[in-house]
Amino acid sequence: MTLIKSISGIRGTIGGAAGEGLTPVDIVKFTSAFGSWAIKKAGTKKIVVGRDARLSGSMVNNLVIGTLQGLGIDVVDLGLSTTPTVEIAVPLEKAAGGIILTASHNPKQWNALKLLNANGEFISDTDGKEVLDIAESSDFSYAEVNDLGKVTHDDSYMQKHIDQILALSLVDVKAIAKADFKIVIDCVNSTGGIFVPALLEALGVKTVYKLFCEPDGVFPHNPEPLPENLIELSKEVVAKNASLGIAVDPDVDRLCFVSEDGNMFGEEYTLVAVADYILKNTKGNTVSNLSSTRALRDVTELAGGEYHAAAVGEVNVVNQMKAVNAVIGGEGNGGVIYPELHYGRDALVGIALFLTHLAKYGKSISNLRSSYPGYFISKNKITLTPEMDIDALLAKVEDKYKAQPHSTIDGLKIEFDKQWVHLRRSNTEPIIRIYSEGDSETVANNLANKIIADIKEILHL
Repeated sequence: MTLIKSISGIRGTIGGAAGEGLTPVDIVKFTSAFGSWAIKKAGTKKIVVGRDARLSGSMVNNLVIGTLQGLGIDVVDLGLSTTPTVEIAVPLEKAAGGIILTASHNPKQWNALKLLNANGEFISDTDGKEVLDIAESSDFSYAEVNDLGKVTHDDSYMQKHIDQILALSLVDVKAIAKADFKIVIDCVNSTGGIFVPALLEALGVKTVYKLFCEPDGVFPHNPEPLPENLIELSKEVVAKNASLGIAVDPDVDRLCFVSEDGNMFGEEYTLVAVADYILKNTKGNTVSNLSSTRALRDVTELAGGEYHAAAVGEVNVVNQMKAVNAVIGGEGNGGVIYPELHYGRDALVGIALFLTHLAKYGKSISNLRSSYPGYFISKNKITLTPEMDIDALLAKVEDKYKAQPHSTIDGLKIEFDKQWVHLRRSNTEPIIRIYSEGDSETVANNLANKIIADIKEILHL
């Protein structure tokens, strides 16, 4: 059993002993802490709740809503929803915050409480620590019987979300409808199976082939939208002679595409393609995290904008986007953040912008992909002993490459012309994760191996 308490939320496996998994006791404890924090912070007793379709969702939902009622908080229950939809609903409801019940791309035994502030954005590091402190000290009290919160069930937010997307000036429904796309979708039997078909219909897409769109939480494969998990989608795109395939994760904040020939477009290039379209129409800057592809920087600079890197984590990307007034940003895991709509990863707005871009491009999705710089990211790790001073080790690697452009805002990232390597320590294990990128798999792997050899030399291994 696993229970991970972090500033962005509480994530764990269902079952086991209290404090060792995401048990009912833990759900009540952390919901109580967040609810107490939110009403004190925002001064209003209303919280929005939504969930993905995973098997434990109903149980967790009942516990969360009951606990919030017990605190005297009114709850707007969106039911089966998506992370970006809840993010949009919080400010529209003038709520103190939101809780999204989803473990995102994690397998079925996992669930989580993702925590939003009154702006519908993930809570900050400082706020997250405050919530954890409240939980550990049990510094909360519950309402008396006449002051219990009320629950409102609201299923209107899917349409509100879609309507806001359609109203964006860079979403061209006529162009998408005219392109007459044939699209295969894989929604991993979660809420994307409700939201993605509704969006595509609203965008004028007439031919949609559905894979795994029954929101029953029985994931047909590992729900992370990686190439090895999208084999059936790839086959179906070819079999149906489709224009492209679309895959989302269980809470619909990550997005990736399959080209008409069955090859992966590449989740790193979801943001690159959407940014390319935005930058062709809006002058401005972009942001992604340090472990994302350099291709975004190339596309940004080609369009006359400035690229900025942020520490890994959506809240860090959002903060950097606000600081540099970025017109588009996100993460290389298929997360698109378009501030014209809201500051959160949103696969639905990503779909609408991408399809508009592809329709106006007028060629196949594989041709679009080949128009971007070709990079390859290699992911490795090196395991150390628990007593190892990882910060001191990274400092020695930094000193070795001090003549190279480098960043220490999140571990250590070193640039070598258009190649880079990013070293990040794990928060839970004595591990350094090593991400490297080059213009080929061989170049990326060789760079990673060089840095691993440097680490071993420093450690006299």
